[in-house]
Amino acid sequence: MSTTVNGPSNNGARPQSWSQSWTHFSVDRRSLGYCRITFDHPPINTITATTVAELAELVGLIEQDSDLNVVVFDSANPDFYLAHYDIENDPGATAALGIGPTGLSAWNDVLIRLARAPIVSIAAIRGRARGAGSEFVLACDLRFASHEHTLLGQWEVGIGIVPAGGPMARLSRLVGRGRALEILLVADDLDGPRAERYGYVNRAVADDRLDGEVEAIAVRLARFDHEAIARTKSYVDLTTLPSNSELTPPVNDFRELFGRPAQQAQWTRLQQLGLNTDSDLERSLGQRLVDSLPDQYP
Repeated sequence: MSTTVNGPSNNGARPQSWSQSWTHFSVDRRSLGYCRITFDHPPINTITATTVAELAELVGLIEQDSDLNVVVFDSANPDFYLAHYDIENDPGATAALGIGPTGLSAWNDVLIRLARAPIVSIAAIRGRARGAGSEFVLACDLRFASHEHTLLGQWEVGIGIVPAGGPMARLSRLVGRGRALEILLVADDLDGPRAERYGYVNRAVADDRLDGEVEAIAVRLARFDHEAIARTKSYVDLTTLPSNSELTPPVNDFRELFGRPAQQAQWTRLQQLGLNTDSDLERSLGQRLVDSLPDQYP
């Protein structure tokens, strides 16, 4: 996948590190202070063990680059920003990712390090971001969503499992207890306007203005002093980010519940209905996940 690097200085990450080959996203270093990451993993931008490993490497570069002020994450697929996690019928690949530098499981390690990085991360959301996709945008500092073409949600409770990437901790801080419980327990999709009303995203922007508005913010931030950004953000982090201890128990719950026979059977039914493909199920997952429930459920 292509990479464009305009060349961070010797004070930052080595240019050859940024310009290496990435498989699930492309990297466009637009200036010393500004980098844009575009997710591109057909058909629907699922997050896999490979995605997590590449993001871990990318976050390491971000952490080391003292020239960088802002990173924008967008998608090459206008219908799917980051669909959700896909174990690719190989749980061992995810387990093999192990523990990250924070002592957390690999996915949570990526998310908390991104949230704590001394730069501004911006999710420019167009398309669907559910489950781990939602967890990723929640870990970003700023979230701007297409008014017409965004669907966000945490669907895990609808399939009998617990979200593993910390949305309980992050959503409750962003939207309050009641709305967090609605998002997590009802497990349905939120469109852009409702996500904005709830505080899930900073703003829902008309689709034809989204790219321009995010670009203008990124270019502005890229010109500011790095230390002023990093230090100001660190003080906000102290009172708004979850502690590591909040993030581990849900991972254990996820593993326990996902391993139950009932959840394995439901996962199989979802795959039969088109999970992880560009299907009607994936396009309307909030509505359609009930089709995978066993008959005894109301």
